[in-house]
Amino acid sequence: MILKENKMNLCSKKKTFIEMAQLVIVQKDVHAIQHIKEPSEEAQLAAVRRDGYIIQYIKEPSEEVQLAAVGQNGYVIIHIKEPSEKVQLAAVNQIGGSIGYIKEPSEKVQLAAVNQIGSSIAYIKEPSEKIQLAAVEKNGYVIQYIKEPSEKVQLAAVGQNGYVIKHIKDPSEEVKLAAVGQDGLVIQYIENPSEEVQLAAVRQNALAVAFVNSLAAIDHAML
Repeated sequence: MILKENKMNLCSKKKTFIEMAQLVIVQKDVHAIQHIKEPSEEAQLAAVRRDGYIIQYIKEPSEEVQLAAVGQNGYVIIHIKEPSEKVQLAAVNQIGGSIGYIKEPSEKVQLAAVNQIGSSIAYIKEPSEKIQLAAVEKNGYVIQYIKEPSEKVQLAAVGQNGYVIKHIKDPSEEVKLAAVGQDGLVIQYIENPSEEVQLAAVRQNALAVAFVNSLAAIDHAML
């Protein structure tokens, strides 16, 4: 019995020594992990926390290791096979553009991505209006990545930045008014603006008079 216990203690100490040695090695050179047979999870974590891309050299990493890797660099999700939604969220929260490497992300993951950076909508196939709104509210210019945005989305975009009207095809009168209401000078990018739009522009910024031809708008700017 005592002999068996001593043998178990020796095995445990040997395992601890090996794990410590692995840890020292990867702390000196993270790439060395690819040459270690069956690295401990502690060694794996130490490696991916320094360089997330190291996960490509780890066979069947645990979710904890995956989370540590994408937390260091969201783009490394490309090297993770069938990541859980939790890992996907961690990746897009680190860098929204990593959603481009996620197959069929849920709306929750899509929303997290555009909230991190609006331009990540460019990598989302057929985003819902909810996702579109979240993206343009973050950055109006991303409307250029949205196919046939609704008037609601257009209004949200010009409300964030009037100049994005340059990227809206055939904007409605309401969208034009919202754009010049945000910044009167954007009228220079509106083709054949109505008198109402011209007036709204000079009311917002008198300098917009340089781009109008309505006498009423000019008179208002001169007041």
